[in-house]
Amino acid sequence: MQKISLDALARELLETAVTNTSGRAARTVYGGHEHTLRQTLISLRAGQSLSEHDNPGEATLHVLHGRVRLHAAGEAWEARLGDMLIIPDARHSLDAIHDAVVLLTVAKTERP
Repeated sequence: MQKISLDALARELLETAVTNTSGRAARTVYGGHEHTLRQTLISLRAGQSLSEHDNPGEATLHVLHGRVRLHAAGEAWEARLGDMLIIPDARHSLDAIHDAVVLLTVAKTERP
């Protein structure tokens, strides 16, 4: 059994993102290359983005702090504290409207 305080880790990563020149920070809290399930905390300073990238499998985004906008397939969805977005199976990007921390959960699927 392992216990992780997402609130404490989110605060730490947000402090790092705000002071980093890149404006972001991330840490995998569960899983990795040898697992199907992977959960990663991602923090972004307001105005920063994760550029468009492929979806590696079934994925959700849970907002733990701030406000974000997810872009995919010509559409955009906003989410704030407590909201969860189901990420479409398409290339997508993420913008931080306000300083934000999200929990990305991915179940990797086999691609043909």
